Amino acid sequence: MLFIGIDSGTQSTKTVVLDMETGAIIAHASEKYDVIDGLPAGHMEQHPDTWAAAVDATVASCLVQIGARKSEVRGIGVSGQQHGLVVLDANDQPVRAAKLWCDTSTAAECEALAGAFGGASGLIAKAGNAVPPGFTAPKILWLKNHEPDNFAKVQSVLLPHDYLNFHLTGVKRMEYGDASGTGLLNIRTRTWDRDLIDFINPRLHDMLPPLGSSLARHGELREELRQRWGLPAGIIVSAGGGDNMMGAIGTGNVTPGVVTVSLGTSGTLFACSDKPVIDPKGEVAAFCDSTDQWMPLVCTMNVTVLTEQVREIFGWEIPKLEQHLNAAPAGADGLAFLPYLNGERTPNLPNGTGVLYGLRTSNMTPAHIARAAVEGVTIGLAYGLTRFQELGLNPSEIRLTGGGSRSAAWRQTVADVFGVPVVTLSTAEGAGLGAAIQAAYVAMNESGKTTSMTELCAKLVTLDESTRVQPSAANHTLYAAQLERQMNLTRALQSGGWL
Repeated sequence: MLFIGIDSGTQSTKTVVLDMETGAIIAHASEKYDVIDGLPAGHMEQHPDTWAAAVDATVASCLVQIGARKSEVRGIGVSGQQHGLVVLDANDQPVRAAKLWCDTSTAAECEALAGAFGGASGLIAKAGNAVPPGFTAPKILWLKNHEPDNFAKVQSVLLPHDYLNFHLTGVKRMEYGDASGTGLLNIRTRTWDRDLIDFINPRLHDMLPPLGSSLARHGELREELRQRWGLPAGIIVSAGGGDNMMGAIGTGNVTPGVVTVSLGTSGTLFACSDKPVIDPKGEVAAFCDSTDQWMPLVCTMNVTVLTEQVREIFGWEIPKLEQHLNAAPAGADGLAFLPYLNGERTPNLPNGTGVLYGLRTSNMTPAHIARAAVEGVTIGLAYGLTRFQELGLNPSEIRLTGGGSRSAAWRQTVADVFGVPVVTLSTAEGAGLGAAIQAAYVAMNESGKTTSMTELCAKLVTLDESTRVQPSAANHTLYAAQLERQMNLTRALQSGGWL
């Protein structure tokens, strides 16, 4: 049996075909696109039709690659960027372009929501999460406040992956994982919070689609697409989920104890829990996952964005960066780099800036600056791990993904900073693989071949054991002190109005 996994993101859509018997990805296609140009500062938008066209093109390309084996395809799963707002009219056409997760134009709406429910702490007590600008709820309120004519046309509110599921099946439905990033879901009960919805507009109750299990099918592939692609009858489309939720499945992070860390432009750190994990400080996002469990998550805004800036300053190719990382010792001889170039989400420093601290003639070298940059962003993520531990989550292994994971020096730094073993995956297509695995789960259980998500991930998620590294006890002690120093410095500069 073959399963198609679709990963629709902000910059591209990537589609893979997974062979269930061998665990191999036997086809891959991608389609790039960009955000809409010319919008005011803080506004980030794309048209949903852009995603749908990219899905059609990449699926068609993958099917060409597998040739006659397309008769073996049994299901499709979709991963999508979280938090985006897709609004459809009475004819199921987009009313306007989608506002994306990175759209920050909704600050006033966030303040209004917080003000109505006792601030961030009141929102956390009520539904489990504060509501930052990236979430979907303030985007809906923004539409009502700023584009009332468009709001009046809205009949359906969907998330990006829901829209693609609708494109594939004609069915509107929302699963717990992606829904938990709207700001409207009570994380503890996995039900919509009526008060939050009423505050935006009572009509919103009718705009939201039915809500249900992440492990149930979403629908069946539309006949028009089935015939166009030459696929057999009865292709199921699974519930799908947000990119982080699908990335969790694709890295085998479906049981407590494993933590996934992504070293991309920004950084994410997330775990699996069999119960809701609510952070009263609001630094850990309380999400549901897409296996009907929960997924506490920490996000930082500055990871490879910082190392890429360092490379650009010194004119290095990636191998040269690696060479310089290895040339400086752990701790960079006292040089610390506060990595808040784009502001920061964790800790909450929306106007933060980068800071180099501790410069001396002995450590003012390219190698020390490179080492301090990598340590700074890794320690920033480690701050999130300390919040996990304070909330009762203790990892036994870090599964590392993203561009930074390709650096051996960086992998060792992560192991030393976190104090647990680190390993990467055999494929970089975590979210697409996760979507395909979820589709396989639904198809197999519907056909009577009962299986669990844990069993499927054990079979289909392959670790690259050649990348596994163990932490150095001495370096971990050094970095524990450096974490305290970095956070104390951050707090001191923030309280003094310098950060």
